Amino acid sequence: MKSKLGTLFIALGVLALLGAAGLFGYNQWDNARAEKAADAVLNQLEETLEQPKTILPGESEAESATAEEPAEEEADGMTVTFIDGYDYIGYVSIPSIGLALPVMKQWSYPGLKIAPGRYAGSLAADDLVVAGHNYARHFSPIKHLAVGTEVLFVDMDGKTWHYEVSAGEILQPTQIEKMTVKSSGDDWDLTLFTCTTGGQARYALRCVRTDK
Repeated sequence: MKSKLGTLFIALGVLALLGAAGLFGYNQWDNARAEKAADAVLNQLEETLEQPKTILPGESEAESATAEEPAEEEADGMTVTFIDGYDYIGYVSIPSIGLALPVMKQWSYPGLKIAPGRYAGSLAADDLVVAGHNYARHFSPIKHLAVGTEVLFVDMDGKTWHYEVSAGEILQPTQIEKMTVKSSGDDWDLTLFTCTTGGQARYALRCVRTDK
């Protein structure tokens, strides 16, 4: 009887190890897939931003922009570009860690598997909140950024918005208003957030704009 129990425990242990190895392998594959998907979109966004605007003879750049039929929509005053089934408002960049990620017009669970998405707010209102998956090359690194770290947001009009990290805080999933609404004493103009390890809470990286 003891021999059979010992064999059973060994078999269960082996199955547990195989399961852990399988989960680790899947996570590594999913991280690599997410990084590749975001990079592909980022390349297309950068190509869009680099395309020169056509200006007719005798027309100023401002007049040309007004005369052209808009190929892009807007979301809360932000120009939107459509790529592979999703709308994007630009990309966020953290130069010190070599991270650059496209940002969707609106977050969704399927969308987060490709890129971060706008959760609330806008750039012009200084209350943009962006949600991102906890992938190794998505928003996982933001949990380790120091106060003062430079954060950039390039919108689809080609304007670069400059920020620096002002604080980081852990919020519960139910604290939606705390995540998105600035109250008295709050000092932030941009928030990037992701799940904590284990997914039980949310880590919010608060940033203040430095080019006001």
